[in-house]
Amino acid sequence: MSNSWRISALRERHLALGSRLEDWNGMGTAWTYASDLADHHEAIRTHAGLMDVSGLKKVHYVGPHAESLLQYATTRDIGKLYPGKSVYACLLDEDGTFADDCIVYRTGPNAFMVVHGAGSGHEMLIRSAQGRQVAVLFDDDLHDLSLQGPKAVDFLAEHVPGIRDLPYFHHLQTKLFERPVMISRTGYTGERGYEIFCKAADAPAIWDAILEQGQGHGIIPCAFTALDWLRVESYLLFYPYDNSQMYPFADQKAGDTLWELGLDFTVSPGKQDFRGAGEHYRRQGQERFRIFGVLLDGHVAAQNGDTLWHDGRQVGVITCAMYSRLTERSMAIARVEPQIAVQGVPLEVRGSLASKAIAHSLPFDDPEKKKRTAKG
Repeated sequence: MSNSWRISALRERHLALGSRLEDWNGMGTAWTYASDLADHHEAIRTHAGLMDVSGLKKVHYVGPHAESLLQYATTRDIGKLYPGKSVYACLLDEDGTFADDCIVYRTGPNAFMVVHGAGSGHEMLIRSAQGRQVAVLFDDDLHDLSLQGPKAVDFLAEHVPGIRDLPYFHHLQTKLFERPVMISRTGYTGERGYEIFCKAADAPAIWDAILEQGQGHGIIPCAFTALDWLRVESYLLFYPYDNSQMYPFADQKAGDTLWELGLDFTVSPGKQDFRGAGEHYRRQGQERFRIFGVLLDGHVAAQNGDTLWHDGRQVGVITCAMYSRLTERSMAIARVEPQIAVQGVPLEVRGSLASKAIAHSLPFDDPEKKKRTAKG
């Protein structure tokens, strides 16, 4: 964690759980604990797990030009957001290729919070904000505790009135264990889950109380890498690990279109006035690859970078893989040639293992997204 310049208030909790605090996004992050990642995956799929995802960048944009700034920078129609509503969005560069993704939360008439991963969205927005009536606050005092899994709502319902009525991609200002929090019905697991935004000073007490009082619901602390297992099943991409920044094309600069990544749904219908829009629309139908699933024979997970072959030639590469002891399936997300992205196409995996496989539609888990959008 020698490169880390951001410090989680939960650092001592993670160290006590056996984490070495690997650097991610500038923050020492609990990539693993001493406990088994398979237990973390199972807890989130069957009960609930608590993760510290404070390494995400939380940035407030406040002022009369905040909406127009985000309207041009992102693929979504920001004008449709109202206080308490959020949306998943992408940011493109001038070439119409993916630069970052984020969740945009509207917190007031002229106030937004944007939560980023490790892409360049923050830097792009900072440059765009210059000369406009918008204040920008990078907020590392705000910590993000992610409580994910089918029992998360049952636990929170014991402490937060009305939480069962909170719709998907909505948030509310409330208190948890007598401390001010913003609870958002969002997450990165494919399960019904919640992100609890709190002050750094309150994070340890909230973390401890959830784990202590949530034992009856099966809630356990889960490491960040468990998200890789969950995202494979739920078709959730992670920059840059699924992108050409990691798997470049020869003689081409890095950059993938939303059509290639399967993220074109993030463009609001009819929206034309966003950065890279012209190139985005022009490049439809010119896909060099598609993101698709791979279902392997056997009970061993592939490794990132393992190659995919069909009829004696390489047709793709695995970007993230996992084996689920719950479903007894070995699954992966991959970048494949467009004609291979068809359910049932036979494949061979080569690299860390040799295995037969088939191309498989995504997501593997809950394809109709009924879990994360459930009511009541």
